[in-house]
Amino acid sequence: MTTASNAAFVPLTREDFEDAYARVSPHIRHTPLLSSRILNERTGCEVRLKAEIFQRTGSYKIRGPLNKFSYLTDEERSRGVVCSSAGNHAQGVALAAQIYGIKAVVCMAANATPSKVEATKAYGAEVVLHGTIWDEANEKARELVRERGLTYVHPFDDMQLIAGQGTLGLELIRDWPDVDVVIVPIGGGGLISGVAQAVKAARPSVKVIGVESSGAPGMRDSVKAGHVVTLERVDCIIDGLRVKRVGETTFQVVRRFVDEIVTLPDEKIFEAMLWI
Repeated sequence: MTTASNAAFVPLTREDFEDAYARVSPHIRHTPLLSSRILNERTGCEVRLKAEIFQRTGSYKIRGPLNKFSYLTDEERSRGVVCSSAGNHAQGVALAAQIYGIKAVVCMAANATPSKVEATKAYGAEVVLHGTIWDEANEKARELVRERGLTYVHPFDDMQLIAGQGTLGLELIRDWPDVDVVIVPIGGGGLISGVAQAVKAARPSVKVIGVESSGAPGMRDSVKAGHVVTLERVDCIIDGLRVKRVGETTFQVVRRFVDEIVTLPDEKIFEAMLWI
């Protein structure tokens, strides 16, 4: 399996996702696909929602770290790990580290949601607050790698992590093998990179659509430009989508496996959250 540091992009196979699922599944919940009569009527389609709100830590973010940590050497585990996060990755890393008996340090923006900060601490991680967006917290995490010798865990741009996130797509295709279209949010691109590869490995005809904040359209702009671009500014209140620069690996995956990217303003995303 490749990692973010590899120069050549090699897609993950269905066997890679099956292997990741074997590593991850003892520690996660197989979350349901929920349906809504009103949503079906409004769209004219059969729509199902992958309910990762019922996942441990409240999001899919534990899947990736669980797979990533299973590959660490004993020496790497003994040094401990460090990550940067807007909140959900922090909790996923913290709980996964607790499961593996690894010390975790998490760098979060100073304006991170207080409940996410407290939840991360409750899982046993040391929290360091720095900056106002993920990119700035990430700079601090890199600094701690140099200072303390910690093993860095990228929140999205790592194929072992992506394979873990992609176990969500594996569950989805098992539970609904006739699905035609899969719609996935994009922040840095880790989730959609895993899900897109997993579902298309099983059913290449499935269309994958990414949804991004119009105030932080890093992936859309990168795909249009043909290379990863750094946004001059982000104007998005949703912490998990406030990313100035998507990953090099996630860009390669999205460019190859994602059929379309659409953008929405914060108010439309909030309307959907309230409706759900």
